[in-house]
Amino acid sequence: MGLGSTAKKIQKVADTAEKLYAKLNEMREQLVDMRETLETTNERVERLEAENEHQKALIEALAREEGIDVDEVLSEVESAEADGEGEAGDDSTDETVEAST
Repeated sequence: MGLGSTAKKIQKVADTAEKLYAKLNEMREQLVDMRETLETTNERVERLEAENEHQKALIEALAREEGIDVDEVLSEVESAEADGEGEAGDDSTDETVEAST
């Protein structure tokens, strides 16, 4: 085997290593981006959950003021959903609230 053949093989290995290194850096950047997106999403979810809890407390307070039994309404909604009546676009929850007032 001559030196020219060995040099070609070494160059081929070096080119492959360079491509792998570039791919590794690309994947590292993608991982960093994913982590940032995950952290942002996590913060957003936590903020929405807190906001949802506040809204739930306000709605329950308003319902109590109006004499609506919140637990009864929720159990009716859960029962309707279990029966397949609580599908999207269904007004059964509106009817339940109206019936309770």
